Amino acid sequence: MGDPGATQAGAATPAAGNNQVNIQIHLRKIPLLADLSEEDMLRVRSEIRIREYPQRAMVLQKGGAGDSLLFLLSGQLQVIDVTEDGRAIGLRMLAPGDFFGEIAVITGANRSASVVALTPVLVALLPRTTALHLFSHSPSVANQMLRFLAEKVQRDSEFRALLSIHNTSKRIYAFIQLLKQKNPNNEEVIENLPTHQDIANMINTSRETVTRTLLTLTQQGVIKKGTHRLIIVNPDALKKLAQG
Repeated sequence: MGDPGATQAGAATPAAGNNQVNIQIHLRKIPLLADLSEEDMLRVRSEIRIREYPQRAMVLQKGGAGDSLLFLLSGQLQVIDVTEDGRAIGLRMLAPGDFFGEIAVITGANRSASVVALTPVLVALLPRTTALHLFSHSPSVANQMLRFLAEKVQRDSEFRALLSIHNTSKRIYAFIQLLKQKNPNNEEVIENLPTHQDIANMINTSRETVTRTLLTLTQQGVIKKGTHRLIIVNPDALKKLAQG
């Protein structure tokens, strides 16, 4: 008998018409699905669909129907919103294993933001009815979803507090504090660092101010920048700057 946690599907490539690729996906490697019962895993396996999107493709469109819960399998995605004057604001980055589109699935409302592919990506789509079944019948999924939503509310609250900071440099310091995470080497880092323009848009300042502030932090030995990555070399110094 085959592994119920694996599925093979033809991944429709939106940019390539009817071209199909065969992809073997191990569903238990997706954190939200890792502890499903065999019965629920068989249902997911039969209903999940895999799609491949090229770089810069729109994976989700703001205002679209919330008809599926989505999982990023490979590549990199960015959640964006568009202002009234047409500017795209990067809200957050998505990494393989992340799920998205959950709010519209839960509420039945339209999508509240768009998601664009920064690289070629593979995405798994689980129909809304199946996702809602898991939310209400799978304790492991329900617990993860509750924790995720609680953390999201906390992040949003912290971000609103950040936006109330009058001093722009302190807003940038606080933004770095908000995004940083510890990696397996116990370093405080920001992976998939947004562009300077995206940071500026998110915290209501200019790209030049972001660039100048990050350069100053680098020169002071507080941070070290890499490609789409930022390492906090001196966490205590950053904390003091953020607290003013």
